[in-house]
Amino acid sequence: MEPVRLSKRMAEMGLCSRREADSYIEQGWVRVNGEVAVLGQKVTPADQIQLDERLGKAQAQRVTILINKPMGYVSSQAENGYQPAAALITPDNHWTEDKSGIRFTRDHMKGLAPAGRLDIDSVGLLVLTQDGRIAKEIIGERSDVEKEYLVRVEGNLTPEGLKLLNHGLSLDGEALLPAKVWWQNEDQLRFILKEGKKRQIRRMCELVGLHVVGLKRIRIGTIMLGDLPTGKWRYLSAEEHFS
Repeated sequence: MEPVRLSKRMAEMGLCSRREADSYIEQGWVRVNGEVAVLGQKVTPADQIQLDERLGKAQAQRVTILINKPMGYVSSQAENGYQPAAALITPDNHWTEDKSGIRFTRDHMKGLAPAGRLDIDSVGLLVLTQDGRIAKEIIGERSDVEKEYLVRVEGNLTPEGLKLLNHGLSLDGEALLPAKVWWQNEDQLRFILKEGKKRQIRRMCELVGLHVVGLKRIRIGTIMLGDLPTGKWRYLSAEEHFS
């Protein structure tokens, strides 16, 4: 097998993201076959990769936060006068029923990034994490994690249109992966996707003659939005995993 960059191999192994790997290598926290690794080094699957013990401790201290995002907040950086969802992460907004046992500190805001987006006019479960491994698990190229939505629509959907929502549509010149779409009630569809193109559900609905009037994400992998109130947040506990 052809050698690949060490950072790419570390990401494939689920040790961290490629960006994090480069940082760890620069700090001398990675060894290959017992030797301190260098940036740009190439490896094969036969090479033994070891991480410094300090790195394991640092990774264990990283937090992942779940927010029930209200309408009117953007997922990441502030734009067009709208606040990022991270602005909701305050002691006052911390859900009182959070069972993680983690105490809030300002360090939990450092390097916090959204793992997937929710449009400004969409609501529900949004994940922000300091851990590149979790981000990769949710939104990496090879991610197999399902995202589930309740979608309120207007318009007439034919049986053929419903079939196309499940499989057969294309966006941006690319065929979409198969989805699971069915009627939840008379004006609401339930969508389960394994990909996340920009405004994907809204655009899919437009292609079959529907207009989305409400969109709520209720699940990412095995993690449900559950009873988390709108505008509140909680930590992902050590026992919880997305897959």
